[in-house]
Amino acid sequence: MEGEGVLADPDSAPPCQSPTPQEPFGGMVSRLGGFEALMGGFGRHQRLVCVLTWLPLPPLAFALLSGSFLTLVPAHRCRREGEVEGEAAEGEDSCQLNTSDHRPCPYGWKYQSSEGLNTNIITQWDLVCDSSWKSSVEEICFVLGCLAGFLLLGYLADWLGRRISCLLSVSLSILFGTLVSVAPSLPVFTLARFFQGSAVAGLLLSLYLIRLEVCDPPHRLPVSMVSGLFLVGGEFLLLGLAVGCRDWRLFQGVITAPLGLFLGFCCPQVLPESLRWLLSTGRVPEARAALGRILERNRPREDREPLELESSFTDLDSSYPGNHESERETLCKLLKCRNIWKNILILGFTAFIGHGIQHCYGTFRNSVLGSRPSFSVMYLLSAGAGGLACLFLCATVDRCGRRGILLLSMTLTGLASLILLGLSEYLNDVTILIFCSLGLFSSRAVGTLSIFFSSEVIPTLIRGLGLGVVLGLSWLPRLSRLLLELQGSRAYFLHHVLLASLALLGCLCILLLPETKRKPLPDSLQQGELCRRPSFLQRPRDNVPLLAAPNPTI
Repeated sequence: MEGEGVLADPDSAPPCQSPTPQEPFGGMVSRLGGFEALMGGFGRHQRLVCVLTWLPLPPLAFALLSGSFLTLVPAHRCRREGEVEGEAAEGEDSCQLNTSDHRPCPYGWKYQSSEGLNTNIITQWDLVCDSSWKSSVEEICFVLGCLAGFLLLGYLADWLGRRISCLLSVSLSILFGTLVSVAPSLPVFTLARFFQGSAVAGLLLSLYLIRLEVCDPPHRLPVSMVSGLFLVGGEFLLLGLAVGCRDWRLFQGVITAPLGLFLGFCCPQVLPESLRWLLSTGRVPEARAALGRILERNRPREDREPLELESSFTDLDSSYPGNHESERETLCKLLKCRNIWKNILILGFTAFIGHGIQHCYGTFRNSVLGSRPSFSVMYLLSAGAGGLACLFLCATVDRCGRRGILLLSMTLTGLASLILLGLSEYLNDVTILIFCSLGLFSSRAVGTLSIFFSSEVIPTLIRGLGLGVVLGLSWLPRLSRLLLELQGSRAYFLHHVLLASLALLGCLCILLLPETKRKPLPDSLQQGELCRRPSFLQRPRDNVPLLAAPNPTI
């Protein structure tokens, strides 16, 4: 057996193996000779698709992260009778007048300008004190909407195609983003935020799939990490937008408006359907048309031989006769693919830890030491850690392997947590800030690499649904964070200890994953089931404990 991800004994095929397995996409490309540079390379068509899927990412970051500004609670106190409107609301937060009968605020609340926006939904509908739970309900609805979008629109991307899912998502994002900005009441705002979260999550997933499936193995990692940098750039720009807009309705309108520019990107002439998905699902006529468009973009007409295109179509027809199983049969076979589910659950587990523990590092000084750092400082620190994580992954993952760097990042995450939890009383503020920054950096690297790793081991037939499950698990810790905030900081220590323990358990689970460095993407369920780590008793043995990965040929 050469490398990883291949079974040595063909008789030990997994239960979802098809009696007539189809040729892998990468193998078909290699067999096309002169068309290898067209379809498997990184020509003008591939570069154009990558750029078109990068441009919407900053507005998507705006929509996904705007909740931290919309629900930021400013300093507030009860308004006194006859108080001048322009007087600042300085001092301790207070929910009642300092009177003998302790009556609640009869004249409303007085707010101090918060960091970023002067007005948000907290000041718009007085969501403080006894009404503070309403803002938490709004945030929970947004997170639930994102979870629904990852799952439902991920399944839609596998069923109807990546481009249709992208077009539907961007249309709904514009519609519900506009409704959020003009919402007349809190219930309408909360409902619109739920559907906006679903649409934005689906758009993020669709763009990820299109971008991934158009790249050849050497370019998959750099292209994905550049997309991560675009998202981080959106995080930085969002703070500037909040400072510039000041009003939350204008802020929401500015966030939504850029998405209207990308509606035209979804037409077939600009952003074509994924050729890999078309071939994997047996849509040979549509694949012929897509192949023709790729040829037109990548090679001038005068450089093509007359019989090139027709011979390639003949190869397509013979390799993909179109006798694919129905959607129901595919889902039934998926239930028996234990190795695919193992990979999805392990990477979903690591993504859950990486995204969940970030909040612990960001609020450590406030929850444990009692010192409240500036919101803007912690926001910029988190965004900067995300950018450094993308650069680190781009520089190391293709050298040392996906599994080795994921294991290293998870180990650093666990060590940073253990040091902060066990030695915080012996460390000064500078040292605590350093370990919090290290934890943010390593946890962002874990979350980003887990999502990218999962996209390489999930087969094309179910990549939308499988990646949606992993992304949904990565967003699930936000629900626990909201519940933690409702209880104050009383449960912070237990929450952090639990996630740190899970990080150590995740180090063991990572060893069960295959290495996908510079390997073709799996297309069918059979190929996804074959993507596994060789047994310790099998030869050649897998001697990749941490940072040494084989360099398989493409």
